[in-house]
Amino acid sequence: MDFNQSHQKILELKEELKKAVVGQEEVLDQVLVGLLSSGHVLLEGVPGLGKTLIVRALAKTFGGEFSRVQFTPDLMPSDILGHLFFDKNSSQFHLKKGPAFTNLLLADEINRSPAKTQAALLEVMQERQITLEGKSYPSLRPFMVLATQNPLEQEGTYALPEAELDRFLIKINLSYPSLEEELTISKKLTQDRLLQGFAIEDLKQVLSPDEVIELQNQTSLIKVDDQVLDYAIRLVRQTREHPGLNYGASVRASLSLIQSAKALALIRGQAFVSPDEIKSMALSVLSHRLGLSAELEIEGLNVGDVLKEIINQVEAPRQ
Repeated sequence: MDFNQSHQKILELKEELKKAVVGQEEVLDQVLVGLLSSGHVLLEGVPGLGKTLIVRALAKTFGGEFSRVQFTPDLMPSDILGHLFFDKNSSQFHLKKGPAFTNLLLADEINRSPAKTQAALLEVMQERQITLEGKSYPSLRPFMVLATQNPLEQEGTYALPEAELDRFLIKINLSYPSLEEELTISKKLTQDRLLQGFAIEDLKQVLSPDEVIELQNQTSLIKVDDQVLDYAIRLVRQTREHPGLNYGASVRASLSLIQSAKALALIRGQAFVSPDEIKSMALSVLSHRLGLSAELEIEGLNVGDVLKEIINQVEAPRQ
């Protein structure tokens, strides 16, 4: 695919997703950023905002293999990765693959499971392989984890450690729909039918897994001017020097910001990254990678407030 074909395919994919997801335009763009960047996405929001629907719709539209794991306190790493078992008939060990052997893995309520189970995803998220009994097995391509968590309910949950949060390319905070959007959703899902949600089967496949890989390759070819690159790095480095943050973003955050800005540029039909794409992705890429100081927490501020201050302070290059 060339640039124009890639952009057109993305528009077709987005239009198909909008048949299932009403509103949430920015959320859809950012989920597509994760897909095009070959990154992982953390979706945070109260129940009932369509987090799972977005993931299921995406899986349907690109025709890849889809697995869902409901994270619970008793979930074991082998329930995600799989295990080896001994076959008496052949006297050999065989691999029973877990749900992580897929293209799109929905880790539902990922903070419901303890650290040992959460950590089972670290290797496959970063290295695209799964090691069982000393032998490594490659994951499918493309591979993407979309995890959900409820920010309100803390009882019986386990906060994701910084090392795992850093593996997520972006974190998306879902908000309530507007009045008009909620009216449309209510009309769509209650007229002449039981309240069973949107029929994902009605969506058509727009892309194949191989075409998704082509789009990811096209994303990597988006141009980034040296001045824009310098701007992105300065934004990230400023998080390490801000007095209101206990720790700043890592080098992986710099790479993630640039790659996600490339993907957003492609979605917008641009063959280059502008400072606007860097600004648009900064909150989603950096917010989950920073530690807010106790002083600012007491004052009622959050990481987003600090990031907005940094974005306003760091001078962007003129376009």
